[in-house]
Amino acid sequence: MVTVGIIQSQASTDLPANLEKAAENIGKVARSGAQIICLQELFQYQYFCQTEDHHWFKAAQQIPGAQTEFFQGLAKSLGVVIIASMFEERTKGIYHNTVAVLDADGSYLGKYRKMHIPDDPGFYEKFYFTPGDLGYKVFETRYAKIGTLICWDQWFPEAARITAMMGAEILFYPTAIGWDLSQDHQTNTEQYQAWQTIQRAHAVANGVHLVAVNRVGLEGSIRFWGGSMVVNPFGRILFEAGQQEVVNVVEIDLDQTTHYRTHWPFFRDRRIDSYQQLTRRFVDEES
Repeated sequence: MVTVGIIQSQASTDLPANLEKAAENIGKVARSGAQIICLQELFQYQYFCQTEDHHWFKAAQQIPGAQTEFFQGLAKSLGVVIIASMFEERTKGIYHNTVAVLDADGSYLGKYRKMHIPDDPGFYEKFYFTPGDLGYKVFETRYAKIGTLICWDQWFPEAARITAMMGAEILFYPTAIGWDLSQDHQTNTEQYQAWQTIQRAHAVANGVHLVAVNRVGLEGSIRFWGGSMVVNPFGRILFEAGQQEVVNVVEIDLDQTTHYRTHWPFFRDRRIDSYQQLTRRFVDEES
């Protein structure tokens, strides 16, 4: 049995205050028994990718660096694993949307750089982030072997599949997703249901637990819808947050992976000899 801590929060424009708030919430869920704690995507900032503004590059940081050291100390003092989403400055002119993973003994286990970068109205991430080049990552923590993916990654079954194939027992998705204020109710409902469905499908297809942690609140023209959730290996929702700030602890049973993978042996029946076309952009006469 493993306990995961969900921190669904509303960010302010005060970066130090957001960091302090995250630390306080980590302490809360740790005292409630959380062993692996996940923060939302880019937790220290309001979602600045709604516009293209060069001044935000000054807010990026080295990983590892001062902030990872801060979380290393927190992880060690509380005996918890922390998944922290940050704006990484790799070097001048190269920036990434990155997750750092800190183990329960305070050690820095490494980082995952977001692979899929969106570029849509209100989500101009290609202006800020270079696509990840570390590949998909799995981290052996004190409590479980975890895979970390980030937001837009969650729409791509290939990312979940590869991370699960690498041995991840839990897939974590720090996220920042919401509704444009100009949309109607039907569009909002459809988007939310699609977001939830695709992640439940990842859990089913790979026989693993999945944890998605979103933000909440109105920022610019986007209302972030929350809905953070924990899903079991057959897509059953064990916990679903609403549209308010939430800190919560959810217990999951990793042995369920064995149960579901033996009863629904998708890994066994994969036809790996027939998937070569997946390496193409699209299958047509030109390809």
